Amino acid sequence: MDDQQLLRYSRHILLDELGIEGQARLLASHALVIGAGGLGSPVALYLGSAGVGRITVVDHDSVDATNLQRQIAHSLDRLGMPKAESVRAAIAALNPDPHVEALVRRADDALLDRLLPTVDVVVDCCDNFATRHMVNRACVRHKVPLVSGAAIRMDGQLSVYDPRDPASPCYACVFPEDAGVEETRCATMGVFAPLVGIVGTLQAAEALKLLAGIGSRLTGRLMMIDGRDMDITTITLPRQRGCAVCGQSA
Repeated sequence: MDDQQLLRYSRHILLDELGIEGQARLLASHALVIGAGGLGSPVALYLGSAGVGRITVVDHDSVDATNLQRQIAHSLDRLGMPKAESVRAAIAALNPDPHVEALVRRADDALLDRLLPTVDVVVDCCDNFATRHMVNRACVRHKVPLVSGAAIRMDGQLSVYDPRDPASPCYACVFPEDAGVEETRCATMGVFAPLVGIVGTLQAAEALKLLAGIGSRLTGRLMMIDGRDMDITTITLPRQRGCAVCGQSA
């Protein structure tokens, strides 16, 4: 690190848990963020401000006025801009260090198989079960830790699925693809603006800890947030030996 970086990251370097070594690991790491909306905004901003060296953002959508209630990486002057490019601009305004790749497209198996061999953590900030399951399968295939979050109405949830850990479940262990879970979207159900900030910030924290190799993690636990009463419940998630995605290696 040069003198400017030592100054920029001094509050991290002062932490016993991080120090210069931990910050250097962040600068050398690569994070993949799927989705640049309500969750992806705080995730990308905190990963960028913390000095994650390479950040790839995948999102096919563009910024519109209804996003600005909660998607804090975007702004009025970027209405109509692809969200991935808007996030790249927002990170650059905070920190010139990260190399941010903005991919204006939907995630698919081919893209994930190309990216994941170079990625140290995946942060899933998407808004639909099909993409979550696709990302989970790719993370299991490539043994890359996955930080998964969701928020709708006034309820949020967060977990870490780490296929490197033989005791860790995968996303499909908890939410099987054939479970027939009803899809809900904020466009029809609404979402409390600060809730996506809470969940996204926690996702960023878990991703940074994974990258720096510090602290306890939510691996094997599901955190559920009730935004009405600000009640937080955490439950243990066992790995399912019959899971169609990861069960064969359980």
